Amino acid sequence: MAQKDSDLQKIEELIEIMKANDLVEVEIKHGDDRIFVKRSGPQSALGRTVTVVPVVEGAGTARSGEMHTSASEVHPSNSKLQDGLVEIKSPLIGTFYATPSPDSEPYVEVGSQVDEQTVVCIIEAMKVMNEIKAETSGTIAEILVTSGQAVEYGQVLFRVKPD
Repeated sequence: MAQKDSDLQKIEELIEIMKANDLVEVEIKHGDDRIFVKRSGPQSALGRTVTVVPVVEGAGTARSGEMHTSASEVHPSNSKLQDGLVEIKSPLIGTFYATPSPDSEPYVEVGSQVDEQTVVCIIEAMKVMNEIKAETSGTIAEILVTSGQAVEYGQVLFRVKPD
């Protein structure tokens, strides 16, 4: 009975996280265990989805986990630096790709002009290719990662000199 109470408490915590962050869906997978929570009601125009990949203890009890957020719903994560450059950060954990395919030209290079809608790279997460947009306008001043490199949430990918 204590195991069920613990599992119920974990699910209730997930629901509170969903409410606090205006999330629509949460899915937890580990081996054969799967929990999928979807809520209805008023939703933001962004329609957020979060996948939680937990480390489990026993039969399906989430002990800790990481949250991955799809690029399409991340708010602009650019930040101003003291030297006037704007950082473009990774909105999720995954693999960075500078080109749309192995034999293609890179999306951007140092010196490339970008605007808010310019795709600067792809980050592959869970076999999904997520196009990452600049969300700022200016000139690419630095590229801080290489194609095929694993990136973390919030890791700086590019620095842009604003227009």
